[in-house]
Amino acid sequence: MLRKEEANKLQELRQLKGEELEGLDTNELQKLEEVLETGLSRVAKAKDEIIMKEISELKRKQAQLIEENKRLKQVKSHTYEQGQSSESAIICSTSDPPHDSDSSDTSLRLG
Repeated sequence: MLRKEEANKLQELRQLKGEELEGLDTNELQKLEEVLETGLSRVAKAKDEIIMKEISELKRKQAQLIEENKRLKQVKSHTYEQGQSSESAIICSTSDPPHDSDSSDTSLRLG
């Protein structure tokens, strides 16, 4: 019984893949076509949903990048107004020594 059911399912699977259609009549082929069209419709819908999610995520990332670009342009503009190049402003801001009350010597000797 189980073997026959397995054989029937394998036959059905082969037919869904377009194989072993020789013994089917017009009505069976029509039913198979409808099953395939329904399945294809579901696959297309799932694909469309994934694509729409990806598009939405890309638009969100685009908006973030546009905002970041505006912010960086403002920083650059503000820096130039102060008479410094943006590169020197970055170097100055990153190379300033820490301003804390602990003034211990932390030098490093190599050699």
